[in-house]
Amino acid sequence: MTDPIVIIGSGLAGYAVARELRKLNTEQTVLLLSDNHADFYSKPMLSNALSTGKTPDAIINSHAVKMASQLDITIRPNCRVFAIDKVNRTIAVQDKEQLIYEKLVLALGADQIRLPLQGNGVRKILTVNDIDDYRHFRNTLVDKKKIVIIGAGLIGCEFANDLAAAGYQVEVIDVAGQPLGRLLPLEAGIFMQQNLEAIGVSFRFNATVQSVDQIGEQLRLILADGDTIESDIVLSSIGLKPRIEMAREAGLQVNRGITVNQLLQTSDEHIFALGDCAEVVGKVLPFVMPITHAARALAATLIGNETPVRYPAMPVLVKTPACPTIVSPPEADKPGKWEIESDENGVKALFKSETGNLLGFALLGKAVAEKNALTMELPSILE
Repeated sequence: MTDPIVIIGSGLAGYAVARELRKLNTEQTVLLLSDNHADFYSKPMLSNALSTGKTPDAIINSHAVKMASQLDITIRPNCRVFAIDKVNRTIAVQDKEQLIYEKLVLALGADQIRLPLQGNGVRKILTVNDIDDYRHFRNTLVDKKKIVIIGAGLIGCEFANDLAAAGYQVEVIDVAGQPLGRLLPLEAGIFMQQNLEAIGVSFRFNATVQSVDQIGEQLRLILADGDTIESDIVLSSIGLKPRIEMAREAGLQVNRGITVNQLLQTSDEHIFALGDCAEVVGKVLPFVMPITHAARALAATLIGNETPVRYPAMPVLVKTPACPTIVSPPEADKPGKWEIESDENGVKALFKSETGNLLGFALLGKAVAEKNALTMELPSILE
């Protein structure tokens, strides 16, 4: 190939593809474009950096210059992509520059979902979606005591644990009736709640935030039932929305994410997508292990050895040290029921089909020790 393989995105997905490509081919020209500084770091570390003693700078593994040298690729930091012309295989970047690609990889990531709230304090609501967001969050924490987190999902609970362990007053608000409502059965959710409450986290469930107002140095949240909560900081963590607009504007097929087949190929044969922005055969999997499997398969495909991505069972570790938790949620459309064993030390919840096959599990507390044995019983996510 004379033209480069171009990767848009410098997160885990973009760098993973570049690394796997270089393992397979030392000659192929690779250009990685990033709309930020392109430093490499582990995004999952952001939600437990306080308790692990990591500063924002310490989270960064390698700066862009070092990554370019290490992988023998060209990296263009702070390079904004404006449009993709799939007919001419070009990308429009800043200063009206046009870049040619042989194959294009979209590793665009996802954005934090923002609630349509009212009030003059909405602009003060923080989200953490990258290292720069996290640096701002840590700076804002200085001399503060009370943090309200909107969202009791995986990331919200991880931040709640981390902040409470560091001595902050933490209150978590969620529309559901329990933490990790999409991942845990009720009994397991209650166990998680009790363990986080034991380190000082408080919860407000079945609650909806309507507005956030700034009153002096404080933020006042008004809930749908009329209750108010005062806080120094409000952190929103209600989920991720795949970045699909660039693909949509280029005429690529999109749904919840950028639609790709098992080769991670979009509706254009020269354009591929992976990571948080991609919907792989109907599945959006915003976790580290799916990216690892996808990058390895895609690298082989990009150099001419078509390799479908396959996903084995991939349990997710929830970083809540106050309540060790590993989940492998069953697919939403699979019929079955939870079988739950619990005591004061843990919860073992198994989701089984009508014929008794294991389709998913949630392990909390001492039950996490059974992860490896149970994972072997699970079906693959994508064959």
